[in-house]
Amino acid sequence: MEQKKIIRKNPAGMPDPVGNYTHITKIPRNAELYVTSGQIGVGRNGNLPVDMNEQIKNTFDNIKTILHAEELTAENIIKINIWATQKIDWDYLYAKWDELFGGHYPAMTIGYISELGLPEIKIEIELWAAKV
Repeated sequence: MEQKKIIRKNPAGMPDPVGNYTHITKIPRNAELYVTSGQIGVGRNGNLPVDMNEQIKNTFDNIKTILHAEELTAENIIKINIWATQKIDWDYLYAKWDELFGGHYPAMTIGYISELGLPEIKIEIELWAAKV
């Protein structure tokens, strides 16, 4: 019997991704789908730091908590949408990204917008995950 798994690929003839993501993430039929609300940089103490990198750190901590709560790993993440209100320090974000994904990147969309749900929120990350 064929093992069902999530497949990540960059099709032949396509330009390489300009960041740490894949062009296509394919989930097998009958996989269980998980969609999160956008995660923000509120710490466990309920405070939202002013610093963008601190918000990024807390956002990734919150993502890990969600994954753990649903018995998922980064391998289950199929798509991430990132919205930011100011320039992202990509070296910092990609360090957190690599800690989470270890080089097996999902599909990703990033957009810069003028404001998120509250004016003090600088970054919000939404996850799509699948369990096979």
